[in-house]
Amino acid sequence: MRLITGIIVILLCVFGGYAAMGGKLAVLVQPWEYVIILGAAIGAFIIGNQGAVLKGTIGVIGKIFMGPAYKKQAYLELLGMQFAMYKLVQAKGILALEQHVENPKDSTLFNAFPTFAKNHHAVEFVCDYMRMVTLGSNNVHEMEALMDEELETHHQERERMVGAFQSLADGTPALGIVAAVLGVIKTMGSISEPPEVLGHMIGGALVGTFFGVFIAYGLFGPMAQSLRGTYESESKYFLSLKAGLLAHISGQVPVMAVEFARKALMSDVRPTFEEVDLATQNLPATT
Repeated sequence: MRLITGIIVILLCVFGGYAAMGGKLAVLVQPWEYVIILGAAIGAFIIGNQGAVLKGTIGVIGKIFMGPAYKKQAYLELLGMQFAMYKLVQAKGILALEQHVENPKDSTLFNAFPTFAKNHHAVEFVCDYMRMVTLGSNNVHEMEALMDEELETHHQERERMVGAFQSLADGTPALGIVAAVLGVIKTMGSISEPPEVLGHMIGGALVGTFFGVFIAYGLFGPMAQSLRGTYESESKYFLSLKAGLLAHISGQVPVMAVEFARKALMSDVRPTFEEVDLATQNLPATT
C-alpha cells in the first residue's frame, strides 16, 4: 500500500503538473522510446547480475510491494519461542533439546510458534547453533564470531538484490539519453520537413531523456531504497535470535536471555517487557 500510494502521488504530481501548465500528454506517448530504454535496462540487468539474483527478482519485487515480513506479533512470537526453548533446557537439560534440533519439522516446540516454524532460515539458524551446544560447544566468543560471519553472508546475499535495483536507477538516465540521441538522429534525417513536424519529432526525442530520468529517480531508486530498508528491518529478526542465543550460552536465565533478545529489536516493533512477560506466562508446556 505504501509503495502504491507513493507511485500514485508521483504520477499525479508529474503528469498532472505537466497537464496543468498546458502540456499535451499525447506528446509523451512515445512507445519506441520506452522500448529502447526499458529493453536496454533489462539487458544490462541480465548482464550485470548472477543467476541467483535474476531468479530472485520476481520475489524481490513482491517484497518491495509488501514491505517487511515481520510485524510486532511475529517478534513477540519469536521471543516466546526463545523463552520456551531456554526454559526447556533449564528444566530438563540441554539433551532435551536434541530431538527438536535434529528433526525441526516434527518439533512440538517449534511448531507451537507457526511464524517462526515457517521461516526455514531462522529454524536452521537456531538448530545449527543449539546443536553445537548439545555437542559441547559453549565458547561464547567463538559462537558470536561464527554467527557474525553467517549473518554477514546473508546480508551480502541480500545486498546483491539491492545493488541490482540501484544499478537500474544509476543506468536508466544514460539510457534515456541514448534514446533521445537516436530520436535526434531520426529527426536530422527529416530535416527538410516543416518546422511543426520537426518540433514534434524533437519533442518526441526529448521524451527519452525525460523517461530515463523519471523512472530512475521516481521508481528504481526509491525501490532500491525501500528494499534496503526492508532487509535492514528483517535483519533484526536474526539479530534478536543471536542476542538471545549468546545470552543463553553465556549462562543467563531464560527471562534474561529473552530480554537480551528483546533489546535487539527496533523500537517500532519491540514488544514491551510486560507484553513479553504476559505472553510467556501463557505458553504451553514443551517436552
